[in-house]
Amino acid sequence: MTQLKRAIVIVLDGVGAGENPDARAYGDEGASSLEHCAQAIGGLELPNLGRLGLGNITPILGTPPRADVAGAYGRMASAAAGKDSTTGHWEMTGVVLSKALPTYPDGFPAAIVAEFEQKIGHKVIGNKVSSGTEIIRELGEEHMRTGSPILYTSADSVFQIAAHQDIIPLAELYHICEIARAMLTGNHAVGRVIARPFIGKPGTFKRTEHRRDFSLAPTGITLLDRLAAAGKDVIGLGKIEDLFAGRSITQCDHTETNREGMASTLKFLEQDFTGLLFVNLVEFDMLWGHRRDSQGYAQALREVDQWLPLVQKRMRPDDALFFTADHGVDPTYRGTDHTRECVPLLAYGEPVRSGVNLGVLPTFADLGQTVAEAFRVEALTAGTSFASTLGLL
Repeated sequence: MTQLKRAIVIVLDGVGAGENPDARAYGDEGASSLEHCAQAIGGLELPNLGRLGLGNITPILGTPPRADVAGAYGRMASAAAGKDSTTGHWEMTGVVLSKALPTYPDGFPAAIVAEFEQKIGHKVIGNKVSSGTEIIRELGEEHMRTGSPILYTSADSVFQIAAHQDIIPLAELYHICEIARAMLTGNHAVGRVIARPFIGKPGTFKRTEHRRDFSLAPTGITLLDRLAAAGKDVIGLGKIEDLFAGRSITQCDHTETNREGMASTLKFLEQDFTGLLFVNLVEFDMLWGHRRDSQGYAQALREVDQWLPLVQKRMRPDDALFFTADHGVDPTYRGTDHTRECVPLLAYGEPVRSGVNLGVLPTFADLGQTVAEAFRVEALTAGTSFASTLGLL
């Protein structure tokens, strides 16, 4: 069997494939992102992903199961505590959190806010759960009048600071986020501190592309660490660099949209490298899932489906392609939070046996362990490899 040279792991951020075994404990019983999105719009045709086995994983109206599957397919359950992007990405690379990263549904404690205000020399406004667009619509004018940074959070483990670029320049915004990152440790070690700059006037505020994430470093050894230590390339696209605090990333392209991420993937596939191309496509979560927009969510899936043949055209005989996700965000579910779901797993490439049903794997870490074994690097501390089942050994 040809030894694997390039692994391409594409994370469809927030594309769940049915409730996780412990979904009830999270209040997410019955959540099923792909299934319910397709039902909500009267059917979702994804012929190229379907050819890899997507319709064999979970019911998708318009993308039925098929016998002539060109890839291997299955689902992965989450074993880690929590249901956010940081937790999910760390788990799939071998770090399985036993305690969820802290979240703040009622805003941050007064002591944390007071310490932050003292360190930056300014009062803040907000301190509540909100979407980024809503918070600047609500408080942007007050921010411009007072100069007070806008502090807010979400269902994720995040400490977010929004500021108008004319009021708090980018360099200063990044600096106060660095202060927050250094401060938020121990029980308050949030996954990410995020700078959220915006521009415009009241009524026409618009977030800019200058967002910057200051992430918590993984708490254990990841697949990325193993590959980099073995001299392999580790290329991160989208928010991958942020989620791993830049650790063991040898090249990156901080793409902001699915379209940019897909274009960058094709660019890197034209290059000669040995190792991992790790891609996050964020819009299912960021733009459509949280807003409970099934039409937008479905269209994003169609765009990925149409892009897939371009990826396949650029694949080489010693490449393996994996599609998966980090959590669910069922666009039909109550509320606006992520949903505790299993995630899809598709594998494809000349070295990969076709038609293999992997079933339901007990942890996302099985994927990381598989890639580690296929590259013959040191094993991860979590996960069971299915590399031999795929024919990668």
